[in-house]
Amino acid sequence: MKKPAISIHWFRRDLRLNDNHGLYRALSEHGDVLPLFIFDTSIIDKLQNRKDRRVDFIHRTLVDLQQQLANLGSSFLIEHGEPRTVWTNILDRYDVTAVTVNHDHEPYAIQRDAQIAALLAARNIPFRSFKDISIFERGEVLKDNGDPYTVFTPYMKKWRAQFKPEMMAAFPSESHFTGLWRTPQLPLPSLEEIGFQRTDLVIPPRELKSDLLAHYPETRNLPAVNGTSRMSTHLRFGTVSVRDLVRRSSTVSPIYLNELIWREFFMQILWHFPHPERAFKPAYDHIPWRTDEVGFHAWCEGRTGYPLVDAGMRELNATGLMHNRLRMVVASFLTKHLLIDWRWGEAYFASHLLDFELSSNNGGWQWASGSGCDAAPYFRVFNPELQQQRFDPALNYVKNWVHEYGSANYVPPLVVHEVARKRAIETYKLALASRVKSNELRTQLFT
Repeated sequence: MKKPAISIHWFRRDLRLNDNHGLYRALSEHGDVLPLFIFDTSIIDKLQNRKDRRVDFIHRTLVDLQQQLANLGSSFLIEHGEPRTVWTNILDRYDVTAVTVNHDHEPYAIQRDAQIAALLAARNIPFRSFKDISIFERGEVLKDNGDPYTVFTPYMKKWRAQFKPEMMAAFPSESHFTGLWRTPQLPLPSLEEIGFQRTDLVIPPRELKSDLLAHYPETRNLPAVNGTSRMSTHLRFGTVSVRDLVRRSSTVSPIYLNELIWREFFMQILWHFPHPERAFKPAYDHIPWRTDEVGFHAWCEGRTGYPLVDAGMRELNATGLMHNRLRMVVASFLTKHLLIDWRWGEAYFASHLLDFELSSNNGGWQWASGSGCDAAPYFRVFNPELQQQRFDPALNYVKNWVHEYGSANYVPPLVVHEVARKRAIETYKLALASRVKSNELRTQLFT
């Protein structure tokens, strides 16, 4: 029996049918497009929590997209397995004429795409990849000498200098649905069939309201008010278009636009320096971190005795999200107050954050520890008490998450701020100084 001739758009971090660059190209240039999503076992089998909110988010999104496609007379092909095996099976079932995707810059994704591109090339099937998850990517914003930027402010200035209004124009994939392959609805595996369970997930709204953007500079640092966009999860999975967010914010809220530029800054850092397991500043890999399991678990559970830190961690554990100001505070507390390796905290965030993105998570943690792309010196240590006084003075956020605060049931502080700050600065100073002396000695001996 003759195999159906189709093209495929492989969805990954672009879970939407509108303003989708790769899908637009597939629909308008290839036609007979079968949308594909793969629950990649190389990724999800490593997840320890069978009630992972991210898998639930993806599944719920696919249920919605499947219904949208059914209304158009088409369907998603949703598979579960290792990508190369899945693709081999697909090529046995269909006569695939072309494949489109949108770029993904993470190290695993680059390796995966190279493998699938080679598999398709062996059968003379074009594999086309497009920019969709950012305005600028990879090596598009560089210093005049061609080197990558490693400090945000000059990167941001160059980003803005290179930006042109046409870069935020939509790719109207929704205007080309006649290019979809017409087929009865294909089966969508349940969460249970892929080894997961439904969670308590509350999906943040997709709408970015104009009044929020207008007041963003005043409200973005206040965790007790609804002053942030809550778009990070949607950006992570591509359920909104970054071009739309740039259009909305470019003239209304330069500060919000800067947050989108921060995201792209960390993306290009990961692209140019694809070693997230190492300190960006190598000398910081010589800091003698404390192996404090008790302190780490207290931090994870929100039992440090510092109310703002504890509130942030409890919000993360309960919702999968945390206010950005609190992410900086809790990360600084772990790495500076407790002198625990930033990788421990990074891994905990990676397993709990609904909006987890490798580049931003790694960049943020290294920024907080001092080892990353930050112009500030290592002796910046957030004072959790002053942060609370500045950003939650009425304790509305703290009391929402730390119900026992102010009672005899609340735990005493794990450390005294001034003592911990002094210890951190001395530890960093000695480690970095000894690293410099070691390098000087090595230079003398071998030159």
